[in-house]
Amino acid sequence: MHHFISTRELSFASIYRILETAQALQTKQTRTIQHGWFAANLFFEPSTRTKTSFQVAERKLGMDALDFHMESSSVAKGESLYDTARTYEAIGADLLVVRHASDHWYDELAGISIPIINAGAGKGEHPTQAILDLLTIYQEFGSFNDLTVVIAGDIKHSRVARSNAYALLTLGANVFFAATPGFEDYSFDVPYISMDEAVEMCDVLMMLRVQHERHKSTYQTKSYLHDYGLTMERERKMQDHAIVLHPAPVNRGVEIDTRLVECKRSRIFRQMENGVYARMAILLSLLNGKDAVYENFTKERQTIAT
Repeated sequence: MHHFISTRELSFASIYRILETAQALQTKQTRTIQHGWFAANLFFEPSTRTKTSFQVAERKLGMDALDFHMESSSVAKGESLYDTARTYEAIGADLLVVRHASDHWYDELAGISIPIINAGAGKGEHPTQAILDLLTIYQEFGSFNDLTVVIAGDIKHSRVARSNAYALLTLGANVFFAATPGFEDYSFDVPYISMDEAVEMCDVLMMLRVQHERHKSTYQTKSYLHDYGLTMERERKMQDHAIVLHPAPVNRGVEIDTRLVECKRSRIFRQMENGVYARMAILLSLLNGKDAVYENFTKERQTIAT
């Protein structure tokens, strides 16, 4: 695997390899990359969790993180995404982590030879978020086969929904969508159900926020929680073992009652913690073969597993 762009490109086996690597990293704190490797974090959209967890992941691996601030870069002078990426490649970056508002920005970087990680592409995909979500589910249930996962919210504008749906279907989960009328995306072969049906049948309920910044007009959310969100009443109807996920940022009181953000079935902050180890595992998967330390870590991981 040279780039990490879409969960559609990941096989059943490759997803499990990344999850197992992340699990091993979480139980065995280790610096596995030699000094001298550089990762450039090119974030053209705001980010708290993704950007920070990549920075922590890179430093835990012993890499140097090259930061980037769009407002003080040559982008303000009209520099293209390709030229920015090519510049970082030319000055010594070994890997690029990119977030951009375009749904298909990675098509512009076809000429870049170093590994590229998609850290968010408009309404397209967010594959590293999907991996940390999968890791959280895997830790809870140990398998995805026949697990019922409902992704609920602004499906139409959600890159998280896309990446998760592709990966979950690959892993054998039963995937359903629940959405406000007008927020559906029928390009997926995934059935839609109501929120009331969702809470009663799901093992995992993945809530999504309303993507206000991607709507062409202002969407009123005054009655959203009551009509389409996770209320206290709906939460009480969930199965005892069912868990709640959310990629964050959370619009408290909109898609989820604020009292449920840290309730006993919520794994929202666990997801954030898992984001570091999931992204460490992805970085390692792309640098496989480039560093002897990775080979040593792989042997150690196999020892732990047996």
